[in-house]
Amino acid sequence: MRAHQIMSRPAISVTPETSILDAANLMLRRHISGLPVIDGAGKLVGIVSEGDFIRRSEIGTAKKRGRWLSFLIGPGGAATDFVREHGRKVGDVMTPDPVTISEDAQLEDVVALMEKKNVKRLPVMHGNTMVGILTRSNLLQAVASLARDIPDPTADDDRIRERIIRAIEKEEWRPLNLEVLVRDGIVHLSGVIADERSRQATIVAAENIEGVRLVHDHLCWVDAMSGLYIPSPEDERLSKTG
Repeated sequence: MRAHQIMSRPAISVTPETSILDAANLMLRRHISGLPVIDGAGKLVGIVSEGDFIRRSEIGTAKKRGRWLSFLIGPGGAATDFVREHGRKVGDVMTPDPVTISEDAQLEDVVALMEKKNVKRLPVMHGNTMVGILTRSNLLQAVASLARDIPDPTADDDRIRERIIRAIEKEEWRPLNLEVLVRDGIVHLSGVIADERSRQATIVAAENIEGVRLVHDHLCWVDAMSGLYIPSPEDERLSKTG
């Protein structure tokens, strides 16, 4: 399998000028743990993730160093930490020059790179343009949905996936973090919905794509106020029988 077959797209992104508050709220609202950072020219310049919000002055978690450690890191290191702990914009806290992969990267190479670089997400590139993002959750979903011996995806499966994504993404009721996996015409839909009516609409949209043989529903419902998470009825049944 290749990166483009399981990546999330379009990738939700921010700019270096986006405020820390807006970025944090966006991550909470969209149930994601990291965001690509795109500059005004459309170039990928960084990644901001949950880890970048751990050491912050607002919550009293800024680093406290003794005199000896302060001497070792020097004024430059202390200045860098100050910016990360007190900066007001994404550009102040992001990790610059992120590791990326091509859309045709094999998943075994993707996993090896994640382990080597100790990262949880990789922007997926088509040339110099970011076309999606591949995270550990994408890999987990692929395993959960396809944990059996199956052939590599065919070109027809890729076309089916593209058509399903296009059909759903243009709708107001589309799930958040939509993921679509297709194998031999069998579709697995994953993502987050805030209204149960969106579940059936998403399934119907997939069923109406030519070549689709069966649709499996892995869409979870999340209450925006309480954060209550409820798996799909199909996954609930499988958990009880498994």
